[in-house]
Amino acid sequence: MEVASRQDPYLRVVVQTAVCCRALTLLLQAVFNLLIPDHAADAFSPPRLPEPGTCDLLLEWLLGGLAHWDAEHFLFIAERGYLYEHNCAFFPLYPLSLRAVADGALWPLQQLLCLRSRLLLSAVLLNSLFSVLAAAALYKLGCAVLRCHRTAFLAALLFCISPANVFMTAAYSESMFAFLAFSAMWQLEKGQSWLSALLFFLATGVRANGLVNAGFFLYSRSKSFAFQLQVGSGSVRKLSLLWRQLLSVASSMLLTCAGICLPFALFQYYAYMRFCGPGPGLELAVPEPLQQLALDKGYRLVAHDGVKPPWCSQQFPVAYSYIQDVYWNVGFLRYFELRQVPNFLLALPVTLLGLWAAWTFITANPRHCLTLGLERRKKEQEGKPRAAFCCPAVFVYVVHATALLVLGFFCMHVQVLTRFLGSSSPVLYWFSAHLLQGHEARLWKEGADGQSVARVRERSAPGAALGSCGKGPAGHPVLRLLLSYRSMTPVGQCVLGYFVSYWLLGLVLHCNCLPWT
Repeated sequence: MEVASRQDPYLRVVVQTAVCCRALTLLLQAVFNLLIPDHAADAFSPPRLPEPGTCDLLLEWLLGGLAHWDAEHFLFIAERGYLYEHNCAFFPLYPLSLRAVADGALWPLQQLLCLRSRLLLSAVLLNSLFSVLAAAALYKLGCAVLRCHRTAFLAALLFCISPANVFMTAAYSESMFAFLAFSAMWQLEKGQSWLSALLFFLATGVRANGLVNAGFFLYSRSKSFAFQLQVGSGSVRKLSLLWRQLLSVASSMLLTCAGICLPFALFQYYAYMRFCGPGPGLELAVPEPLQQLALDKGYRLVAHDGVKPPWCSQQFPVAYSYIQDVYWNVGFLRYFELRQVPNFLLALPVTLLGLWAAWTFITANPRHCLTLGLERRKKEQEGKPRAAFCCPAVFVYVVHATALLVLGFFCMHVQVLTRFLGSSSPVLYWFSAHLLQGHEARLWKEGADGQSVARVRERSAPGAALGSCGKGPAGHPVLRLLLSYRSMTPVGQCVLGYFVSYWLLGLVLHCNCLPWT
């Protein structure tokens, strides 16, 4: 990455900004966690075994704000495995990575820190790394798809101050998933199909919505095949060749999609063997305080009393859907209640941005959308394709983001839409960059010293305007936006205000165990 950043000053600024934002996030969460007392939330909070020592308490004081809500599940799974049934809602690759770092790189600290403290420290280190890598991958993906370095650059900077920022830093799997998903999309755009499939495979091992990423391969193969059909004659010889190509494409699509879905299937099989298979005496290995927690909260332990969960007897015993249904009441329109209005308001900005993005792309490319981008037109072959957000290559990403938006809005806890889309789709950042560029163009015409931002690609020296923007506070693009907030148009103020306010509010509320997205 360092070599690449030397060649691309945009990438260097993205990496520097991501590192600075991670450091600032860690500092602010410690301050907020110290100044504001934690809310006594009715959430999963297993007892600490063994009792924490002095160094553990110090680490908890510094980083404890990043171990609330779902983070408790990930840390508990990494420490003790899948003891409780509802833990199976959280996929294994992220907690396995935490355990590997805690037992590997942080092994010398075992005399000072207990396992859970090392796991929390591992989460902070890994998520900081993954969020920086995700920003770089988003920039590279934007360059490949948008064909506009400036829009890709601004989108990557917006990712650094994402509304889902706190979840990119806390012990959640969002940063890891964003890195894997954006990297896989970038590799697919480069034509590296097998590497992309591997990254999508790993992403499914991190989060269940990784299954949706199989659509990128299906569309890519379908588009290539459709273009082939529109070239050449229809002779018998060509027809026999066409059938062979069709079988080859179909088998490739089936194999790739099966590979991307494999982690999900394997994890469901593991859950079945864990909770539905024979396991007498396993509950005896569970410490008594954890057994008591299960009794108090109604959690189901592994093979407890030989009673199997109801989903074990289903024709297709899928633990994930059962757990989401029973423990979190996830389902179609189940969240449409009057008391959930505040949560719908929390999700309103990302919902409006997502719908606006889809409408903007459709109105700019109506024929492309009607033909699903499968029509090979002479205009695209001969003329220069449109760049930035409205270019035809964005189509599949808009469809992906819209599908996630509809799924999240109607079938999930709606407040999670912010981090759900923020870690899964580049469209939130691309479209926000598109709006800022369109409505705040004057902020991008001049650098700190009056030089054109567009000329930065022409100057590879370290002293280039954008590459050296850290020399003065007014030189950095993000700071230029923040300092010019009052003079922005209403659209620019709303977009930037949304990103910054959710960036800060997430730290204040989530780190003190208060409800957030």
